[in-house]
Amino acid sequence: MIELEHVDKIYPNGYKALSDINLTVKDGEFVSIIGLSGAGKSTLIRCLNRMHDIEKGKILLDGVDISKLRGKALRLERRNIGMIFQSFNLVKRSSVLNNVLAGRVGYHNTFSTLFGLYSKEEKILALSSLDKLGILDKAFVRADQLSGGQQQRVALARALTQKPKLILADEPVASLDPITTLSVMDDFARINRMGITIIANMHHVDLAKKYSSRIIGIKEGKVVFDGKPKDVTDEVTILIYGRSLTKNDNLGIEEGKKSDRS
Repeated sequence: MIELEHVDKIYPNGYKALSDINLTVKDGEFVSIIGLSGAGKSTLIRCLNRMHDIEKGKILLDGVDISKLRGKALRLERRNIGMIFQSFNLVKRSSVLNNVLAGRVGYHNTFSTLFGLYSKEEKILALSSLDKLGILDKAFVRADQLSGGQQQRVALARALTQKPKLILADEPVASLDPITTLSVMDDFARINRMGITIIANMHHVDLAKKYSSRIIGIKEGKVVFDGKPKDVTDEVTILIYGRSLTKNDNLGIEEGKKSDRS
């Protein structure tokens, strides 16, 4: 379970990106975070995996306050948190298998990591992750030879190989075409059904409503909505975005997509 208690995030320039965030996410939930660009969505995700430190409050993962961890203790706790980025974050000139094995880095010392000294069991685990995502046949292909959708599946396989309790996704389909977007979101849903909690920033409200069990709306660094997808009405989207959203809005996938960053 993830708990955020009175979390504030202030950037060095004085900008307050998050203000008094209080949230509880239960194991196995699929939570989508929606809001305008600059609302604080990406900041929240990056605070959850300690890419950003917070100025106030607590972030608890199964009762452990990860906001206070440093050094080895933080590295060990991060093994429980997989991270998916819009830009995939793969080593493009390396093989798919090597990229997926990078999910085991947190279980090795620097020497083992530099020389790729992974065990037979870890290699089998990595291949199994690729198989679950339907790209086992790409294991020995260079990552830069793959399509965008295939690269995001490699990133998902890398996260699975990490054996996390939680996967965080920062605009994971913003750079994909509409058809590939649905396919990758189906992969996220399948991973969620394995019992892994997912928290994802979503640029598209329709995708959030289709795939999530819960939606959180953020505006100007504050939570302004927290509820079920069916409760995201026009009134709610006006509250979050300042206007009603329809199927023809840029936040939908029917008319293509934009790749704005949060």
